[in-house]
Amino acid sequence: ARTGTNFGAGPTQADLTRDNTRARGRDNSRLPWPGRTPAAERDEQCHGQAGSVARLSQDLRREPPRGIRDLPDPRPRSVSHQKPPRNPAPSTVGRSKAVTLKERPAAPSFKRGQVTLELGDSLQLYPTWGVPSVIVSDGAYGILGFDGDTSDHLGLTQWYQSHVRAWSQAATAATTLWFWNSEIGWAAVHPLLEAEGWRYVGCNVWNKGRAHIAGNVSTQTIRRFPVVTEVCVQYVRAAEVGGLPLKVWLRQEWKRTGLKLSQANIACGVKDAAVRKYLDQGHLWYFPPPAAMEKLSRYANRHGRPDGRPYFSLDGQTPVTARVWKRMRSHFRCPHGVTNVWDRAPVRDEERVKTPSGRAVHLNQKPLDLMERLIVSSSEPGDTIWEPFGGLFTAALAALRLGRRAHAAELDPTYFEYGRRRLAGG
Repeated sequence: ARTGTNFGAGPTQADLTRDNTRARGRDNSRLPWPGRTPAAERDEQCHGQAGSVARLSQDLRREPPRGIRDLPDPRPRSVSHQKPPRNPAPSTVGRSKAVTLKERPAAPSFKRGQVTLELGDSLQLYPTWGVPSVIVSDGAYGILGFDGDTSDHLGLTQWYQSHVRAWSQAATAATTLWFWNSEIGWAAVHPLLEAEGWRYVGCNVWNKGRAHIAGNVSTQTIRRFPVVTEVCVQYVRAAEVGGLPLKVWLRQEWKRTGLKLSQANIACGVKDAAVRKYLDQGHLWYFPPPAAMEKLSRYANRHGRPDGRPYFSLDGQTPVTARVWKRMRSHFRCPHGVTNVWDRAPVRDEERVKTPSGRAVHLNQKPLDLMERLIVSSSEPGDTIWEPFGGLFTAALAALRLGRRAHAAELDPTYFEYGRRRLAGG
């Protein structure tokens, strides 16, 4: 029972005996394992096989036989001894394109209505764009989709870092970010977005259906289920006033008035919603509707201590109004019957932008109806839409059709020219 374990090409009894003899400098020729003593033998006979297995395990942990010593240690090493994973360069050469125009566009920008397209790096253009109500990001996926894309998700955080920081500096409490990517691509960039002040709202899945991979995937050789989805993740800004979270600022302002907490209900004309929701500091806190916020502000400035006025002022001079308060959070209106799973076939036929020979110009052209859904649900007519990674400018085209302002940029001259032609004719 003691020596029946099969270690494959492990040590022989003589090997173990010689090793132990050299280590201890005495004759242990009768001992089957290193470090065993006659007392251990007698103890094993008394305690049976269970004791044998337990002590065998202890002996192996202390000094495994020679045949096992050469195997890699399965125990995880401390982080300090591990080499950090290699981070691939964020700039790579993309897959071959269907077409590359020989001549550059005649002009580096194009304008139609309230929509402006620009050939260039969006990082250099952000300072010239208006304050965004909506940002539609459809950039690197980590699939070598274009020149400059990364080869996998490991480089995406570095790729997006400067852009996310610029978005955060330009955004307001009313800005919504729609972040298109693969599942793993989004997962890689999500911590960066949170660190820069973007608050996760929800993940929407574009399901392209089985037709997306028909004839392109061999289920006999693939080592995972075929991927027919992308994600479009909604983020908003966490609103603050004077460096304080909104709910903290609201409660602090009411305390400054010197009024009783219960009087907030009187101010809003409700039974207890103002105290229980609008001024709550826990998970029950609720953003005060604009009309209720204006009532709260008027009451506080009329009945609060005169020396502390104005109360509920964002600029320190004028009490907040319903119109101003409405811009303290992003706009959203969910279309009837729409969920977070979007069953929609990939772009094809007349909607697909193609070369004269019939090849698709862009690897990942987004459906116009999905872009319109995003813009309608998160903005109002006249609001400004940003499309930093234009491609064929689908978000800009949607903005044009819906009466929004838009700024869009594209680095690739071929994509820019095809996108310009699209908007000129759309």
